[in-house]
Parts: sequence; structure tokens; C-alpha cells
Amino acid sequence: MALREEECLKLLEQHNVPEHIIEHSRVVHRLALSLCRALNGNGEKLDCTRVAAGSLLHDIAKMESLGTGENHSRAGAALLSRLGFPAVAEIVRQHVVLDGGIPQGQITESELVHYADKRVLHTRVVSLRERFRDLKERYEKSPEALSWLENLEDQSFKLEERIFQRLPIKPEFLDSFSSLEGS
Repeated sequence: MALREEECLKLLEQHNVPEHIIEHSRVVHRLALSLCRALNGNGEKLDCTRVAAGSLLHDIAKMESLGTGENHSRAGAALLSRLGFPAVAEIVRQHVVLDGGIPQGQITESELVHYADKRVLHTRVVSLRERFRDLKERYEKSPEALSWLENLEDQSFKLEERIFQRLPIKPEFLDSFSSLEGS
């Protein structure tokens, strides 16, 4: 069963997701859907309905998890699975860390939402470099945490390269996405 945008927004409201997280999710959603459509126009076969739902719901458990200390991507996936949306749950589960690093071949819905989330700092589309600079400032609490973030950054750049090999634009084009989409 597919989730429409209105249903996703209602779920966010029902689960008391704060407005600033909803706004972040809306920007991730617009970016992920734009990339999905562009990739499909260049021969990929992504399910834009799943990308739309996964990108809107990727942080559904973020605030609750801050209080409980649990992993918000796994908590969000568990919630969506219980609600009967296993395909969207899988996208939400992988929005922070992809299974098995960066595979080759066709881009997946999980990879696309993961990438879009890595390009959005709060409600602005930024470069991966800027996004990871912010993540390191906020979460680099130990040498292990820094190593984990650097590995994630490296994987994100490899994913970006795979995505943009299939598109006639460069990643830098997305830096102006927030202002283009907001008008």
C-alpha cells in the first residue's frame, strides 16, 4: 500500500514531530523527488511514491528517540512496519547508514533518500562537504565518532558520484535548489 503526501504529513502530526523537523523533511522530500524524476528520465526505474513517502517520514522518530536514546532510523522503521508500510520502513531504516556501504548498479530508493538527507542542513540544500562539517561539529565526541563520520562522508561522496554519472547536471547545481524550489 502506498502512502500519499497528505497521509505522510498526518502521520508526522500524529507522532508529534516538531515543525522544524517537518520543514527539514519537506526539503529532503522535494530534493529526493526531483532527483528521482530526473534519474527516471535517464533510464532508472525508481519508485517515486516510495521515495516521496520515505523522504517525508525519514525523521518520524527523531524527537522521540532523542528522549529514549534509541536509534531514530531503526525506531522510525519499526513504527512504519507496525503500521503496515514495510517498503517505506526499509527506506527510513537506511536513511542514516546504508546497508553494506555503497553497492554498484542501479540506484535504489533507500540510496536516493539517504543522499537527499545528506544534502539538507536544517532546511537548506548544501554541499556534502558543508553538511559533514556541521555533522562533525555536532557529533564528533570521540576518535571513534570522527572515524565513523569520515567513513560515512566517503560513502556519501561515492554515492553522489554514482547518482550524477546518470544525470546531465553536476552536484553543485543542487546548491541553489532551496531558492529555486521556494519560489
